[in-house]
Amino acid sequence: MRSETIEDQAVADTNSRDKSPAGRLASLPFFILYLTDRCSSRCGSCDYWRHGKTDIGLDDVLRLIPELRRLGTDTVAVSGGEPLQNPSWVAITSALREAGFKLWLLTSGISLLKQVDEATRLFDTITVSLDAADRDTYRAIRGVDSFQHVCAGIRAAVARRAAVCLRCTVQKGNFLQLPGIVSLAKSLGVKQLSFFAVDAHTHDAFGRADGFERNLGLQPEDLQKLAGILDAMERDFAFEFQTKFIAESPQKLRRLHQYFAATNGAGGYPAVRCNAPEFSAVIEANGNIRPCYFISGPAEANAKSGLEQSLNSPDFVALRRDIRERKRPECERCVCSKWWGERDKVNPGL
Repeated sequence: MRSETIEDQAVADTNSRDKSPAGRLASLPFFILYLTDRCSSRCGSCDYWRHGKTDIGLDDVLRLIPELRRLGTDTVAVSGGEPLQNPSWVAITSALREAGFKLWLLTSGISLLKQVDEATRLFDTITVSLDAADRDTYRAIRGVDSFQHVCAGIRAAVARRAAVCLRCTVQKGNFLQLPGIVSLAKSLGVKQLSFFAVDAHTHDAFGRADGFERNLGLQPEDLQKLAGILDAMERDFAFEFQTKFIAESPQKLRRLHQYFAATNGAGGYPAVRCNAPEFSAVIEANGNIRPCYFISGPAEANAKSGLEQSLNSPDFVALRRDIRERKRPECERCVCSKWWGERDKVNPGL
């Protein structure tokens, strides 16, 4: 099954990895590193900005590099929080670059304009989260008045011939703007635009505090409007779908409607096929290791005690087995499932 987005190409051929019968990871082709849990946005879907205070240090990353090399890591995705808020981000990514890894930046874009020269020099791919087609909607969703600044940063990166993609999180506050977001993406000159639904259930994701409960998803009265918008997009953006400027096919984009219908009790969630924990892992700014964005790792799994040792501890092996056997409830409602197979190569958008 071929990955559809440019970012999805930043993974490895899982058949080339030694799949141990004991469930151990012999290699880690794709790796996600949180540089910080701080953020300059004030999004309603995320709580990092409320309590984030931790930056990963350069020394911590330097200690990781030999392990990543032993595990055959090809691509490192730099995330957070807002990774460009870590004061050592240039030194950290320079070290990763010099070690031979491909680098992919996941950013809100607020700091991109100010740091565009370094970002376009160091990263193979830059993905900016942009959830609005205008200033007012952006401010309502992101909690800050930075729409024009973010767009200026995107244009500056594109002007430097960087591989820039946009990612839009579809939610109550912006679903009426989906056609406008496509038009905005075209005007900004980016390579690709992808959409996924806001995660309304997995409270452990995105630094969310205990008891996180916010009305982010679509309501029953919105579903018919969304269906009409998706039909119009298939008609009006046929070329953009055909050329993969819109990463998802019209059929896959309609999974948004199915997901939001399910959140309202109208039918089941879209089928999930995911093997992300079999070839990738996430390290948070404090060193804690996750099998993916949405599921916490075992309490003792921390990079400071050894990445490979943690990934192959009995508890982590058991956790991957539970995910593989569909025993984790988070997986049934996942908005960002990933499956990479024998034809998928490590190549972040190049």
